[in-house]
Amino acid sequence: MNILMMHPHDLYSPSEPWTIRIKNIAYEFIKKGHSVKLVYFPLDGKNVNRKMLDNGIQIIALSRRLGTFILLRNIREIVRLAEWSDIIHFQKCYYYAALPALIAAWIKNKPVHYDWDDWETKIFYYSNPKQRIVGEFLNIFEKLIPKIVDTVSVSSGHLRRACLRLGGPPENIFPAPVGADLQRFRPNESLLGKVKKKYNINNNLVLYLGQLHGGQYAELFIKAAHIVLNHRGDVNFMIVGDGYRAMELKELAVRENVDNFFIFTGHVPHEEVPDYITDADICVACFEDNDITRCKSPLKIVEYMAMGKAVVASNVGEVRNMLGGVGILVKPGDAYSLAQGVLRLLDNRALGLNLGKFARQRAEKKYNWSKTASNLLTAYKKTDGKLVKQ
Repeated sequence: MNILMMHPHDLYSPSEPWTIRIKNIAYEFIKKGHSVKLVYFPLDGKNVNRKMLDNGIQIIALSRRLGTFILLRNIREIVRLAEWSDIIHFQKCYYYAALPALIAAWIKNKPVHYDWDDWETKIFYYSNPKQRIVGEFLNIFEKLIPKIVDTVSVSSGHLRRACLRLGGPPENIFPAPVGADLQRFRPNESLLGKVKKKYNINNNLVLYLGQLHGGQYAELFIKAAHIVLNHRGDVNFMIVGDGYRAMELKELAVRENVDNFFIFTGHVPHEEVPDYITDADICVACFEDNDITRCKSPLKIVEYMAMGKAVVASNVGEVRNMLGGVGILVKPGDAYSLAQGVLRLLDNRALGLNLGKFARQRAEKKYNWSKTASNLLTAYKKTDGKLVKQ
């Protein structure tokens, strides 16, 4: 099958790491014997129109700049690529990628699949509450797309229910949670001690992995650390990631009087993340309960699971389904509950080791990119006779 995939963001920028999803799905399609062309929209204009090969995937870069001429030129390019494709797959509802995909599918009579992994309007308003015109345009587009595409994949039950409310036929909606790269993210004793030695850590290490942007809730981790340290002094805490809230969070660590026990690593390349998870004794995924977090299937959780780690996570959205009993669930938005979950595992190492073993097994069975890609291929089959090759 020839699969044309599109993502509105930069595949190669650490500023937009959420492209991990589409890259890994594309790699899995290649492994399964399909051909993939992947269109992306780089942040740096110098990379526009770049074409290259990446692990068997043909990569095409188009411009995301505003302008009617640029949009028309992008539409023309996607129409040309659609001639080659058997199906068009796009992720997220940003108009400069979604609109060319929809128009090309209509012109060339090709099936089109929408991969809905976040509620983009909610995320936009979280960071840009005053930009009503842009926000409402995004809102209209996000609500329209599920009605007009052939099939939709959703990362969570909350998005599935939203899709149904918007008029998406239930038989055309398919589950597609995040997955882990089981080869890169796996228990590996040869990595043990590497990170603890680098940062001179001799204590237990509790780790938080994620972007330090709005809607990530790392502040709960810092406040929970204060509570944990009131009970035990043999613990260090590490935040792996970067973002515009990094300084604010460092200042919070000082106010909570835990800065001497905290390490902020800054940005870490994704290929190095397993090194950090390996040396963690406990891994944390903390959230508040709102429309943004209910829609997610958090990548950090499946990567923790694949590494065979004990996980403490807020019980919101897909988290309970993802962990499936192999982690500690705590009350969302509650630093005290989060701290109690961490303390429970610090006080019972055998429990943590046992949970980690079963977490790896669960990732192997259900939460990996190969499984997600297979679900998407099943969705592609359901295209009302448009798709003739498999």
